[in-house]
This record gives sequence, C-alpha cells and structure tokens, in this order.
Amino acid sequence: MISVEEALDGILALVAPLDPEDVPLAEARGRVLSAPVRAARAQPPFPSSAMDGYALAAGDARPGARLRVIGQSAAGHGFDGTVGPGEAVRIFTGAPVPPGADRVVIQEDVAAEGDTVTLGETLDDNLYVRPEGGDFRAGDEVFPRRRLGAADLTLLAAMNTGTIRAARQPEVALIATGDELAMPGEAPRPDQIIASNTFGLKAMIEAAGGRARLLPIARDNAASLTKAFDFARGADLVVTIGGASVGDHDIVDRVAAARGMERAFYKIAMRPGKPLMAGRLDGAPMIGLPGNPVSSMVCGHVFVLPALRAMLGLGAAPAPRARAPLAAPVAANGPREHYMRATLGPEGLSAFDRQDSSLMSVFAAAQALIVRPPHDGPRDAGDTVEYLSLSPEA
Repeated sequence: MISVEEALDGILALVAPLDPEDVPLAEARGRVLSAPVRAARAQPPFPSSAMDGYALAAGDARPGARLRVIGQSAAGHGFDGTVGPGEAVRIFTGAPVPPGADRVVIQEDVAAEGDTVTLGETLDDNLYVRPEGGDFRAGDEVFPRRRLGAADLTLLAAMNTGTIRAARQPEVALIATGDELAMPGEAPRPDQIIASNTFGLKAMIEAAGGRARLLPIARDNAASLTKAFDFARGADLVVTIGGASVGDHDIVDRVAAARGMERAFYKIAMRPGKPLMAGRLDGAPMIGLPGNPVSSMVCGHVFVLPALRAMLGLGAAPAPRARAPLAAPVAANGPREHYMRATLGPEGLSAFDRQDSSLMSVFAAAQALIVRPPHDGPRDAGDTVEYLSLSPEA
C-alpha cells in the first residue's frame, strides 16, 4: 500500500489544466479565469458626487456665501456647461461633477431660494467627490485564482467585460458497478441496495465546477462494464465506484487492464478508502473508488476534488486543511491515515462514536473529517488537529 500523499501525487500527475473557452459574463458564475481581465474603462469614469447637494468651486465654499444655480447634474444626465465663480449646479448622488467644480456641499448645509442658494454657517471639510478611477483605472488587471462568485462578476461587469476566457468545465463520467445495485426510485430485489454514491459524487463534482455524467450501472460482467467504458469515451475524467477490491466479482481492474489501462497505483494506506486505484484509460485519467458509500465520498474529497481543481487551472495541491482543537478525546490511530467524521462546534471538533464506512447517515451529519496520521497517539480534548471541511463549498 502507498500513502495518501503518494496516491494524490499519482492522480495529479494524470491530469492537466483543460483548454480555455470564451464564456459570456452572464454564464460565468463558478467558472475559473484562464487569463487576466483588463478594465476597458475607469470606475467611476468621471468625478462623481458622493451625496445629493450642490457642486461648486472649492474656493466658493464659504459659510454664508450666495451662489447662482445654473443647472443640474443627475445620474445619466450630466450638466453640459462649466461652473464659474459664484455659480453652483444642483447635483445628485452618482452624477458627474461638472468642469469648474471640485466640491459638493450637501443639501442639508444649503438654503435654496429660486435660482440662488446660500451656504450654511457650518460646513464640514469633506469634498463629497469620488475621483475618476477611484475604484479602478482603465487597463487595471484582475485575475482571481478561484471560481468566480457574485462579487467577481459585479467587478468584471463594471470593467465593461462582456466575455471572459475561462477553463473548460471538466466532464466527469461516473460509473457505479455491481449486480447488487438498483437506482433510486426503482423496486430493488431483497438482495439489492440503492446506488447512492454516484448522486453524492455528482453533487460534489458540480459544486466544485465540473460537469458530471451519470452512466448506467455496470453489472458484474465484462460485457456490461465494457459497454459502460464505451459510454465514458470523451470524458475528461472517468470515475468508477465499486469493483476495485480483490473479490471474485470485483472486475474493474481486470476489464480496465484488458482495455489497456495504464495503472498508476492500487490500494492506499487510508481509512475509509483502502481499495482505490488510478490510471489512464482510453486516453483519459481514471479513478476507481471503493464501493462503500462513506469511502467513496471521503475519497471524492481527498482525491477527486483536487484533480478537478488541477484541471480547472487552480493548481495541483491537496484538499485544503484547517486546524481546530478537539472537543473530546480520541483514541490512538492505527497504521493507516484515518479520516474521522466529526462535528465542528464552538468548543472544537467532536468525532462520532461510529466510524464504519457503511454509515452514510453519520457522514451526512458530519461537518468535518478529522485527519489522523498513521500511528498517531491518543489525543486529549483541547489538542489541535487538522481537518477537512465538509461544507457545500469544500
């Protein structure tokens, strides 16, 4: 068996960033930039008023001064002229400050009467003018190294960007294997279980920026699995679930090998998730996950998501870990790296008493995976440990 680190290195060696494509900004949520974006114009594109009031020359901003109002400037309807000495322009928030004016006196400090305004006796020092390019200037560059969110899209739109260059979304073919499986909603035989893993993995993959394709269940015979592999052609990543162990009915390795798979490794020193394989099949990277529901989901977080991030151009790196104290003690760990389901509260991490890899209800209630190194000794409450977040974004 190899270590988790060695297995991840082997998987990351199989994948590479995908070619970019043009994406309309309206469809760019969750996409990853493959090239920087430069602002086509400044923001604001002109000096603008930060308040409703009167625009005037700063030299005229004297307590008690009387000024003639020569027009108004509103958002989208600026004043065409120039403000001269002794003159003012009625102005509204966001409107262009006209030439000749470099100060806005807020309307609360002004008494208006017809075309004349009188400034109040107490004026503050704030100019209330947002300078041209105060947010960003034309040509300024942004290149966030993450999936684009609402704030990113707002910024890109303000930069007058209609289309971005983004990494293509990885297409992942998901193949559940086993005679014992039935699809959700079907009437399973008494000796069957429901194929649940692919639905969790699909959600995980799509939340991370990929596109998952659920293929028909591959039965425990070479013909059925071969047909499933045929359906998977063209995918950027093939993920099988189950059939990766050494039993008589675990045929994924044999069928893939007969098809010419270049296997990178098989079996890793972790729990849950020992029977895991990876290689290249039909030109695409392939990951063979274990069939136990929790094992496949844990391996999805530890191996599949980092592979997706690498394919999206976000770098080849392990899943990000955080640190927190234990809220309750845990016993010594064995020879395999252990990912323990846990909750995360104000006092820290609390591992569930039951850690069997078949208990999906425990995984669904978990918020984190405590990472226990091989042969890690017993830990007391208050000891700081590493964990993987199981938040929807993780």
